[in-house]
Amino acid sequence: MGVVVALLAIVVALLAVMVIGLLRTNADVLRALEDLGAGIGDPSGPSGASGPAAGRRRRDQAPAPAAKTGRPAIDLSGATLDGGSQAVRVSGVGHDTLLLFLSSGCLTCRSFWDALREPGGLGLPSRIRVVAVTKDLDAESPSELAELIPRHGAVHLMSSAAWTDYAVPGSPYAVLVGGAEGRVIGEGTGGSWEQVANLLAQASGDLAYVGEDTPRTRKAGRDMEVERDTDAELLNAGIRPGDPSLYPGQEETAPGDEPPAT
Repeated sequence: MGVVVALLAIVVALLAVMVIGLLRTNADVLRALEDLGAGIGDPSGPSGASGPAAGRRRRDQAPAPAAKTGRPAIDLSGATLDGGSQAVRVSGVGHDTLLLFLSSGCLTCRSFWDALREPGGLGLPSRIRVVAVTKDLDAESPSELAELIPRHGAVHLMSSAAWTDYAVPGSPYAVLVGGAEGRVIGEGTGGSWEQVANLLAQASGDLAYVGEDTPRTRKAGRDMEVERDTDAELLNAGIRPGDPSLYPGQEETAPGDEPPAT
């Protein structure tokens, strides 16, 4: 009996040594991957921007300052998709500017791109200028950007420097700049434009982002008025819901022609 107990103790000791060795090896592998930048790249890149290149960029670049609402705004400059250059002034102007930091490789950003391409864009008042900011061309997909960027309304600018200047943690991210004061008056992120609009409305105290005085809500109101007026005219003419005249393409079925029940 004592021999069996001794053998079991030896086996347990060997297993403990093996487990400790595996844990150390796993820690070394994770440390090496972190040094290379694997798995922790910028999610806004076309494929996650991970790997050795991302690790080198993080080591070469100084860490961005912590984001803080109320800090001075910085004018933007960068490239356009057609190869030109453009500067966007956000301070000392007579309008506010909404900077939407988006990416061609960000799935969550797709709903923001779709909203920007809609008629009326985000439905903001004309006093708010919308600028979609992506990173430089080497961190984006030109073909996808060509399909995503809006043709009218919002301005598109490629500027990795702007991401650093505004300490953007990832995409999508919105920064609202007050043109008169030249300061950031609201910022945040969310899974949809509606969520970001609520955040900006709370941060700025301006209900224009979620209120009724926007092109999108005004259009919805007009549609409701047209529908209400149409219903009233039909009722006055004696036409009620289910009236055959409302369905001219459907043939009337006589009572004796009804198909047998199954």
